[in-house]
Amino acid sequence: MLDIAVLNELNERFEHASAEEILQWAWETFAPDVATSSSFQTQSVPLLHIISRVCPQMPIIFIDTGFHFPETLAFRDKLQAQFKLNVLTVRPTVTQSELLAQYGEALYRRDPDLCCYINKVQPMQWITARMKVLVAGVRRDQTANRQAMSVLHQPLKGPLQIHPMLNWTKADVQAYRQAHNLPAHPLYARGYVSVGCAPCTRPVFLGEDERAGRWADSDKKECGLHLDWSEEEKKHEQ
Repeated sequence: MLDIAVLNELNERFEHASAEEILQWAWETFAPDVATSSSFQTQSVPLLHIISRVCPQMPIIFIDTGFHFPETLAFRDKLQAQFKLNVLTVRPTVTQSELLAQYGEALYRRDPDLCCYINKVQPMQWITARMKVLVAGVRRDQTANRQAMSVLHQPLKGPLQIHPMLNWTKADVQAYRQAHNLPAHPLYARGYVSVGCAPCTRPVFLGEDERAGRWADSDKKECGLHLDWSEEEKKHEQ
């Protein structure tokens, strides 16, 4: 864990740094014990493209929950081939049949927090247990929780979190995609601006924010990957 004074100094240094500069520093400082997580949707493409140019060996962790849209899996494979990414696909230890047997049908509707914890957070904890750093493409303009984030964050449990795109906006993402002629998720044109699992992701309607289609029938805003993992564990202790 980084000393708080060092962490504050680095956050001041990187608050207005480019994503390229932050990624290059992270890879040179922590490799090979650093990886990034990606959900392989349209807003993920700029970060993946930058990684392919700055640190192409960095592992890209994709949590295959078993509930992804087929289009997401196809888009992952397309970007992996196009950018020559080092993709590491990880799956939950609990199978769909075991999940059904233990919790019954539609856990995603009855307890979406627990569903995400089992299918996303626990697999990520397992795969990053020996890593020093986890990079994520979150942005401050996405949710209220993310507005308070810093570029570097040292949680009580888990690897150091680095957010090289924290100060990017939705417009920045679009401009970068256009400048580099980057593809969009196959469902993007159908209104799926932010894509998670099915069936708890719906299209975003006119006037809604880009993550309004995620867990649309609940108050849930985060899957838990970008929250405090120790708090998530306490919440779901059985």
